[in-house]
Amino acid sequence: MFLIAFSGLTAFSQAQSQGVRAEPVAVGLQNPWAVAFLPQGRFLVTERPGRMRVVEADGRLGPPLAGLPAMDAGGQGGLLDVVTDSGFTVNRRVYFCYSEPAASGGGNSTALASASLAADHSRLEDVKVIFSQKPKFSSSAHFGCRIVEGRKDGQPDGSLFLTLGDRYSRMQDAQKLDNHHGKVVRINKDGSIPKDNPFAGQAGALPEIWSYGHRNMQGAALAPDGTYWTHEHGPQGGDEINLPQPGRNYGWPVITYGENYGGGRIGEGLTSKTGMEQPLHYWVPSIAPSGMVFLTSDRYGKDWQGNLFVGSLKFGYLNRIELEQPFKGKVVREHKLLEGVGRIRDVRQGPDGLLYVLTDSTQGRLLRLQPQ
Repeated sequence: MFLIAFSGLTAFSQAQSQGVRAEPVAVGLQNPWAVAFLPQGRFLVTERPGRMRVVEADGRLGPPLAGLPAMDAGGQGGLLDVVTDSGFTVNRRVYFCYSEPAASGGGNSTALASASLAADHSRLEDVKVIFSQKPKFSSSAHFGCRIVEGRKDGQPDGSLFLTLGDRYSRMQDAQKLDNHHGKVVRINKDGSIPKDNPFAGQAGALPEIWSYGHRNMQGAALAPDGTYWTHEHGPQGGDEINLPQPGRNYGWPVITYGENYGGGRIGEGLTSKTGMEQPLHYWVPSIAPSGMVFLTSDRYGKDWQGNLFVGSLKFGYLNRIELEQPFKGKVVREHKLLEGVGRIRDVRQGPDGLLYVLTDSTQGRLLRLQPQ
C-alpha cells in the first residue's frame, strides 16, 4: 500500500533553459508522437499521420517502414506510442499503439500491436495485434496510448501497461468496468491476461483493467523504485499526475479539479469523494501534458537525478519536477525549461543518459538536451 501525499499546486521556476542546450538531431518530422532507441545511435520515431521511421545517428530520416496495419488517422488519432522490448538486441521486438478502425460498421479505438523490426530497417514483420480497446466508437479524440513495460524486483516481468482515453464524449464509461474507456490496462506480451490483475475472474469486469476513472493519459513511466506513474489531460484545468494502483478508481468524471470548456462545473463539481483516489499533483490552468520520464542518469548533475520530466503541449516547455523522496512523496518544485521550443509531445532518456524531446508540428524535431 502506498501513502500518497497530495501536493496541489507548486511555484514554477522561471529559468529559460536552466542547465541544458537543445541540439537538433532530426528535423522535418510530421507531427511526431514518440521516440524509442535502437542500437548504434539510431532512433525509431512515430508520426501521427501513420508513419514509423528509423532516424540514423547523423539525423537522416529513413523512409516510412512497410508493414504497418491500417489505422484511422485524423484528429488526435493515428500512429501514437512506440517502445522497444527490453530484449530487443536479441528478439528485435517493438510494441506500438494506434487508432484502429473497426472491421465494419465504423468507429475506432486504441489498439496495441507487437512486431519485429527487420534487420535492414525497411519494414515491420510478424505484426500481431495483442490488444484492442472495446467498444469501438466513432471519435477522433482521447486515445490515450502510452506503453510501459512492467517490471518486478527490478527485472522485466513480461507484462505491458497501456493507457486508454475515455474517447471524450463517452466519459461516463470511465466509471464502468465493462469497457476499456478511461482505463489503464495490463496484459502480457502475447496478449494474454496476467493472473494477478485486480479484476481477473470478477463477473462484469474486463480482466485487462488495472485502474479506472481516467480521462486521457498521454504520459506514463516507471519511477526508479519501479512504481508506475501516469499523467492525464484534465478538461479546462485539472491535468493530473497519478500513481495508478491495481483496482483503484481515479475519479473521472465524478471528481476533477477542472471545469467544462468555456466554464461551468462537471457533474456535481466535486474534487473529492469517498472511494476515489486523489491525484499526486494537478495543474490549474492546464499545461496539456504529454510524454513523461524519470531521469536516472547523472549527466546533468546530482540535483537533476531522480527528477520527473513532462512535456507541455499548451505552453511549449519542458517541465522539470523535483519530488520529495521517496518517489511516492509530493511535488516540491517545478522548473520551466526550453520555453518557446514548441509543443513537446514526448520526452525520453536515451542510452547515453541524455534527455531527448520531440516537438509536435508539421515540421517536428527530435532534440537532444546537452548539459550546459
